[in-house]
Amino acid sequence: MSLPPLARTTLDRAAHRRRDPEWLAAAWTRARVLVVDTVGGGKALVDDGNELVLLEAKEAPAGDRLFLGVEPDGTPIFAVDAPLGEQPGTRAVDLRLVGHRLSDRDAGLFTTAIALAHWHAGHPYSSTTGRPTTVDEAGWTRVDEGGTQTWPRTDPAMIVLVHDGVSGPEGRCLLGNNAAWGSGQPVRRFSCLAGYVEPGESAEAAVVREVAEEVGVAVQRIEYEGSQAWPFPGSLMLGFTAQADASQPVRVDPTEIADARWFTRREVAAVLAGEVVDAGDDARVGLPPPSSIALYLIKRWLG
Repeated sequence: MSLPPLARTTLDRAAHRRRDPEWLAAAWTRARVLVVDTVGGGKALVDDGNELVLLEAKEAPAGDRLFLGVEPDGTPIFAVDAPLGEQPGTRAVDLRLVGHRLSDRDAGLFTTAIALAHWHAGHPYSSTTGRPTTVDEAGWTRVDEGGTQTWPRTDPAMIVLVHDGVSGPEGRCLLGNNAAWGSGQPVRRFSCLAGYVEPGESAEAAVVREVAEEVGVAVQRIEYEGSQAWPFPGSLMLGFTAQADASQPVRVDPTEIADARWFTRREVAAVLAGEVVDAGDDARVGLPPPSSIALYLIKRWLG
């Protein structure tokens, strides 16, 4: 079974090395370093072949050394959050736009690096004591002067492809246009419904709740399909499919969803083929970006 684009990796995280300062110091001398720039939009450099640009340690910019893990050949990989600079034959890219084009190895490296860098950038102080924190355990904790540790946070969110259970080209799925995406664009994007899992709530319960809140539809036959990190800044997307009776009225919550409608497999396939499907108001239907788990769920349903 294929994996969501940003779930792919070949990296051994080698967590047992994070508390070994002697090993880490020696590893740095032979490491390859991925530079990511959170201030510049969470980008990294790739070459003309869409391969990540990894520097030798002596070429890496100054900054906290975040140990990502060890490659299959034993090469240690670190990340540094710093301006990218310029190198001939390279360009700066956003993971959301190129993640699906990267190799399994590079997808795992970029996703891990930007997730970890975003967490560090957003947590300069301890949430427990309010004191300033510094990097510890090779980038996998932060610690204040009193020794209170903070660990990287990942926020679970569910995302669901709601369908009517009908096979063939006339089977339908329910997609929504998020109110936050704005209006008046020539392409109106429709995507799977999604939301954060609340405290004390299971992911499956969140599926039922979020669909009911956003579009007023009751779902059943919830099935887990896979997950991937979405490090913007720190979500873990838990992907599901769920079945619903398409005769139910769709009642959107306008604070979250601007529009929602059922699409046939025929229509979805047409959009993916580059054909125009009318979204109303002189707009055409668009689908989620190819690095998203939303498009992964849509394509799995499409068959």
